[in-house]
Amino acid sequence: MKRMMVVGVALGVAGLGVTGAMVQAQPQAQRQLPSQARPQAPAARPAAALLPATQSLLDGYVREGKMPGIVVAIGRGDGPTLFPAAGRGGLEPNAAVAGPDTLWRVYSMTKPITGMAAMMLVEDGRLKLDQPISDFFPGFARMRVLTSPDTSLTSVPARTPITVRHLLTHTAGLSYSINAKGPILKEYERLGIVPAAVNAAVEAKMRATRPKTLAEFATRVATLPLIAEPGTRWSYSIGLDVMAAVIEKASGMPFEQFVSTRLFRPLKMTSSYWQVPAAQAGRLATNYSFVGDTMVPLDPAATSVFRQVPSFPYGGAGLVMSARDYDRFLHMLQDGGTLEGVRVMKPETVALAMSNLLPAGVRFGGVAASTGGTNAEVPMGYGAGGSVLLADQPGGAGKGTYGWGGAAGTVAFVDPSRGVRGTIMVNYFPSNRYPLREQALGALAGDAARLGVR
Repeated sequence: MKRMMVVGVALGVAGLGVTGAMVQAQPQAQRQLPSQARPQAPAARPAAALLPATQSLLDGYVREGKMPGIVVAIGRGDGPTLFPAAGRGGLEPNAAVAGPDTLWRVYSMTKPITGMAAMMLVEDGRLKLDQPISDFFPGFARMRVLTSPDTSLTSVPARTPITVRHLLTHTAGLSYSINAKGPILKEYERLGIVPAAVNAAVEAKMRATRPKTLAEFATRVATLPLIAEPGTRWSYSIGLDVMAAVIEKASGMPFEQFVSTRLFRPLKMTSSYWQVPAAQAGRLATNYSFVGDTMVPLDPAATSVFRQVPSFPYGGAGLVMSARDYDRFLHMLQDGGTLEGVRVMKPETVALAMSNLLPAGVRFGGVAASTGGTNAEVPMGYGAGGSVLLADQPGGAGKGTYGWGGAAGTVAFVDPSRGVRGTIMVNYFPSNRYPLREQALGALAGDAARLGVR
């Protein structure tokens, strides 16, 4: 995310010594899973009062018809999270008011969750960062590397085995149907290596060729040539989807079960789904695209592909989540693996996961905003499924800030050095249609300055 992150300063507004009575998350009685988001969450009023510039920005986006609704989650330390919000989950007349429990397609913001699941197995001793993944899927022992990736399928034997580290950091030499070119793109499409959902119509075509299980997915990927020698280049990829298959093998349980058992349940992340249950469908936002300047429903909530059972749980782009749930995940990372007295990871594991895990000599310079990208004014590295700042950003986030974004406009980060975290939830393609991320950070900085936060 560009200028990642002036929020490191701006999020000080969430910890100004305001009393718990003024700034509070929804009372426990209202934190049960409603079938519809509540029209006016109690947190919305104090958030608007404390963050007027931010609230004005959100209101303006909705008023001008740029998006139907938006929710921001802002937290500092262990104080209550603020949830400024505006609009509704869709343009439909019956769309629920957007709030902390609205459900959004987070797409590539699934990657940090898969990354942390892998690091749990590293902590358990069931995986090693530099372990070859051919230990779990033997087909990866015989990889080949393209000599001219954009124009030919001519290849030579790979010299280096793909490891867990490579999958976590997009340095395995794998590609993605969203950025591959030429013959290798056709091979990805032919084999159904398209681990993501768009809408029901596109899904019908993808499902016809897509593997039916994570194991089958990984086995097919192992038959494809690589676009680069493993460990030599950062290339946005299906690495975290293959990582999900490795997690499944290493843990001895289905990937989604492992994530639920080790992350979602203990952290009380009760609004995170690979498939949105019928009883919760009223909370799901609609995803939009644009025809000229007209916003049109791409994946309507009522018929969303995310209400179907996926071919398999996509470790790179498969989750639907609420702002409240993603904030709980970030809060756990901020607190070194613990949330509300429940520990899911050791502090040293969290620190390692949010450190620069790139192989020696590899650099990360950002990725296109249209794919949920991130950029910064200081050097960046890459950790377990997310980018990492390698130095303090002037007037912004601290060294070690970790996060990632999603293709439909969502973004999230945690700055452990300053104890702050933030999430933006919207749903529209492409995510760089508007400079929302940059403007939201600027508005938060303005609110911080108004309140005397430095």
